[in-house]
Amino acid sequence: MTQRPAGVTIPGAGAFEQVGRMTTLSWQVLRAIPRRPFQWREYIEQSWFFASVTILPTALVAIPFGAVIALQLGSLTQQIGAQSFTGAASALALVQQASPLITALLVAGAGGSAVCADIGARQIREEIDAMRVLGVNPIQRLIVPRVLAAMTVAVLLNGLVSVVGVLGGYFFNVVMQGGTPGAYLASFNALAQLPDLWVSEFKAVLYGFVAGIVAAYRGLNPAGGPKGVGDAVNQAVVISFLLLFLINVVITAIYLQVVPPKAL
Repeated sequence: MTQRPAGVTIPGAGAFEQVGRMTTLSWQVLRAIPRRPFQWREYIEQSWFFASVTILPTALVAIPFGAVIALQLGSLTQQIGAQSFTGAASALALVQQASPLITALLVAGAGGSAVCADIGARQIREEIDAMRVLGVNPIQRLIVPRVLAAMTVAVLLNGLVSVVGVLGGYFFNVVMQGGTPGAYLASFNALAQLPDLWVSEFKAVLYGFVAGIVAAYRGLNPAGGPKGVGDAVNQAVVISFLLLFLINVVITAIYLQVVPPKAL
């Protein structure tokens, strides 16, 4: 049996190793969630921190995003003579796709980067090792409250983006393009269904979990020194964005196959 020579690495082995470690951390977090005592104070503080750094940017991003979708779809529906379906198309695009992604990007970019920097600073100061020596589980004490806070805030922000985006799209379609308010709302009621909202909230929960796990993992494994923490923060944001878009494609494909579209 031939053996691999020493010093020779398999291409892509490092990426698979990182995926395996993040999966292991995810399992450890899931196992630690029901354990007691639960860190309620840390959870509330982290939830407030996530909300404070993401609410205003999320609302400000949702308004132009909804406007762009409404204006683009309004122009397209006018070209094909289907102006009455502008409301349904723009609202479904916002609720199903835009709202979870906007929420996830801001949770990962604003909140996740701060979590990664905090955990990374604790790691290079050897606070994590000191907690293990004292018999304190750092996963249960530090990681679980932050991951749950990211999931909670992601769900709430997803609802905020959906409402603000739909209202912004309604305003720009009716005021800027001369659309009919009744047709906008009627088409939305005709084609939208409750599973569209459920899959949007499910995406938000999953995105928040992934963003929290990636931020915590990169914070627990910095290269060393302050520069390593900064590099870990950048890597956490990039990895989170890539995973979020990949997960969105998979969930959307499954949803469209499982849930039939609403008939007119």
